[in-house]
Amino acid sequence: VVVSHLGIAALIAQQREGLALRPQERVLLFASPSFDASVWELATALLTGASAVTADPDELLPGPALARTVARHGVTALLLPPSSLAVLPEDALPHGVTLVVGGEACPPDLVARWSAGRRMVNAYGPTEATVIATMSRPLSGRTAPPMGGPVVGARVHVLDGSLRPTPVGVAGELYLAGQGLARGYLRRSGLTAERFVADPFGPPGARMYRSGDVARRTADGGLEYLGRVDE
Repeated sequence: VVVSHLGIAALIAQQREGLALRPQERVLLFASPSFDASVWELATALLTGASAVTADPDELLPGPALARTVARHGVTALLLPPSSLAVLPEDALPHGVTLVVGGEACPPDLVARWSAGRRMVNAYGPTEATVIATMSRPLSGRTAPPMGGPVVGARVHVLDGSLRPTPVGVAGELYLAGQGLARGYLRRSGLTAERFVADPFGPPGARMYRSGDVARRTADGGLEYLGRVDE
């Protein structure tokens, strides 16, 4: 996936404005460099003036090892998949930490367990939208986390098979556009043309990414993830 510098700039703008991360933050580099989440971690740390916390692979194993790493280095912000969050000890994350969950659906019991006393948000986005396209408001209680709304510089459409916006509460395919949109797939022009299509809602020449995800808009203006079009 060919991501532009503009996409990275938009990603950083979201961390500064949406999460209000400060230079004194200590951001954990948890994800493998082969995953796009690692771009979020490194860019979030270095391009907001914060510190990037590195550790050996065995110190990042989900469970007690990861908990010790967070405590030893005073981590204040991290991005974790729910499957890793589920196996952490109860006292693994200090109060006041910024916890972003993404990559998988987050069960309500994990929200109830980890949101109290922490700023926990749910993030959604494929690599084709430079890691994160939508983000929820801070979560609380036992609730299925919503997808939230578009991040800084992003546009999100829920469309039917004729590329018409679906009404509130009606399922449709999720299309992503805006500053974070990738240029396409390297040396795969056919696949690029299939997935990156003309955006009838943007300026002339604009494109949008056909995500293959199904969602619906909620009455409060948010988005609810429903699954994949091929399921």
